[in-house]
Amino acid sequence: MSQTILLITMAVSFLITVLISPFVIPFLRRLKFGQSIREEGPKSHQKKSGTPTMGGLMILISVSITTLIMATKFNPNPISFEVFLLLFVLIGYGLLGFLDDIIKIVKKRNLGLTSKQKMLGQLIIAIIVYLILDQHDFPTYIGIPGTDWQINLGAGYALFILFMLVGSSNAVNLTDGLDGLLAGTAAVAFGAFGIMAWHGNPQFEIAIFSLAIVGALLGFLVFNAHPAKVFMGDTGSLALGGAIAIVAILTKLELLLVIVGGVFVIETLSVMIQVISFKTTGKRVFRMSPLHHHYELKGWSEWRVVATFWVVGILFAALGIYIEVWLG
Repeated sequence: MSQTILLITMAVSFLITVLISPFVIPFLRRLKFGQSIREEGPKSHQKKSGTPTMGGLMILISVSITTLIMATKFNPNPISFEVFLLLFVLIGYGLLGFLDDIIKIVKKRNLGLTSKQKMLGQLIIAIIVYLILDQHDFPTYIGIPGTDWQINLGAGYALFILFMLVGSSNAVNLTDGLDGLLAGTAAVAFGAFGIMAWHGNPQFEIAIFSLAIVGALLGFLVFNAHPAKVFMGDTGSLALGGAIAIVAILTKLELLLVIVGGVFVIETLSVMIQVISFKTTGKRVFRMSPLHHHYELKGWSEWRVVATFWVVGILFAALGIYIEVWLG
């Protein structure tokens, strides 16, 4: 029965996203909420200028409605501690991204909030999350994937939580650069966490939330696959980054996020390597960062880059599931 509910969750979320898109996308277009393309980016991206952005609103609406409806199947109180925290992070980071997108649109530039403003917003949300966890006596240990070993961080767990939420939201945000790239890789990663949350001692509400995101992302891909008719913007990418971090935290699979979200980690490392190399030697390691742009400038088609990253994401997700389900 539980498996059926999880599949229904994904289907409901997919349908909601698809059904509201004919209203949301034209609405964004009428408001002239179009994407600004950075001038230093690949020239082929200039034709995407003006494509409706902030489509992440479709994802937030779909996931929130689906989670609240389906979570009642396992808890008569739909706003349990876990559900509240999951939706708080999703919507909190989504609103921060929404503000960033609005500023970009109003000022007609690719820069919204400054890095300090965005970081402050991310930290405030992360601090609130930790305080809520602490109130509920949430365990402060982290498990070593594939083993029974645990490391109790004690008070240091607070810093670990802040690092996870801020780092994950930024890493996922960096990956959102090509049509369908983030939607596909995030769907795979959330699918993996949904499977792991359901396996063993099931955390059904977390599994429902994760698969609701998978369904919403697959529905979003109908309109976001190349050539994209809508972009999710920071409204979607920051929300997804925070959401996958809180899912990993609540399932006590914090370290496994590095593996399941391997694509996001690689994208972030490519930016760090590029910046460090340029500042120390004056030379660039990649033609452009994040990494997906490097392959574009090498002559790969956008679809080839996206499909390749999807496959890599699937391999990372499979490795994470193998470690947790078969070795754990």
